Amino acid sequence: MTSTEPSTVSLAVLRDDPDARPLLDEVDALLEDVIGQLRGILLEVGDPSSGPGRPLAVDLVGELAERVRHHGKRLRPLFARWGWSLAGGDHATRPALVEVAAALELLQLFALVQDDVMDRSAERRGRPTLHVVTAARHRAHGGLGDADLYGDSVAVLVADLALSEATLLASRGEARVARAWRVMATELVEGQLLDVTHTAGRGRDLETSRRIARLKSGRYTITRPLQLGALVAGADTDLVTRLGAWGDLVGDAFALRDDVLGVWGDPHVTGKPAGDDLLAGKPTVLLVWAEEMLPAADRPLLEACDAGRVDDGAVAALRDAMEAAGVRRRAEDELADLVDRSHAALDDLGLDPSAREALAGLAEAVAWRSV
Repeated sequence: MTSTEPSTVSLAVLRDDPDARPLLDEVDALLEDVIGQLRGILLEVGDPSSGPGRPLAVDLVGELAERVRHHGKRLRPLFARWGWSLAGGDHATRPALVEVAAALELLQLFALVQDDVMDRSAERRGRPTLHVVTAARHRAHGGLGDADLYGDSVAVLVADLALSEATLLASRGEARVARAWRVMATELVEGQLLDVTHTAGRGRDLETSRRIARLKSGRYTITRPLQLGALVAGADTDLVTRLGAWGDLVGDAFALRDDVLGVWGDPHVTGKPAGDDLLAGKPTVLLVWAEEMLPAADRPLLEACDAGRVDDGAVAALRDAMEAAGVRRRAEDELADLVDRSHAALDDLGLDPSAREALAGLAEAVAWRSV
């Protein structure tokens, strides 16, 4: 089966699937319960944030709630549900699935808020990022100290609370689930750290770029949620391993599509500016390929990228040069190959035809998405 972009299945359609929608509704209800509990804790300890004369006070739980309710793609709960279903999940394990799925949503919030701080991103999902909003508030009210540091500090603290609550939810299950969660959280942070250090050191090699993409993106989006759902249902080690093999192929496709959208995506669709990875000189697979493929006339654009001297005009020129050199086409070819290999890997899962078709559709939706 050869994957081609026109055969894609919409992620929105997958979210609205009759089997998926009830889970997402249960996840939302649990997250609202968590938000209510957090508000209760702050009232119990004496919440001073609404006191008089506090123009820079931050509603900690309110900031968390606003971002929890502003949903993204919701892939992680969807993949957790599929892992659970394929492992024979039943009514008795459904509450644990909902807890893990809600924890994944909170982990995603943690990762996005901190990623935005580290990447100095101004927008996320079409809205100003938390650190930008709070820094602007600091300036507007003449706050003491550095406004950007203030904004970063608020964002990091909201992210910390999201991670804390995510870990508490995920730790209610059995030991294997808690262990898998710990592995996922560790590799996520390690991937982000590699991204930061490799960017600062102007490192650019294919092996490390692929490792960064897998650890900070593909694994915690696709592979680990799939395995966590299966573990909740009581899957044996062999099934968890086979799900991981398929999940890594789809996760790699997710990460590569993320990089493509980061360079050539439509900001009105993706909800974030295009070209930020080029502005920052991120060690993505795309820039590794650009170093191999760009002609001599366009090399100064890469050198400016390495030196941190690119502006919006130079980013546009580098983006065009990369496309002309075939970098985008190479990425599309690799995406097609990853999807084809993921379809072949479904043979090892022993699925019935309907489940196989659904997972193949998920893989294609992930690889060819526009957001």
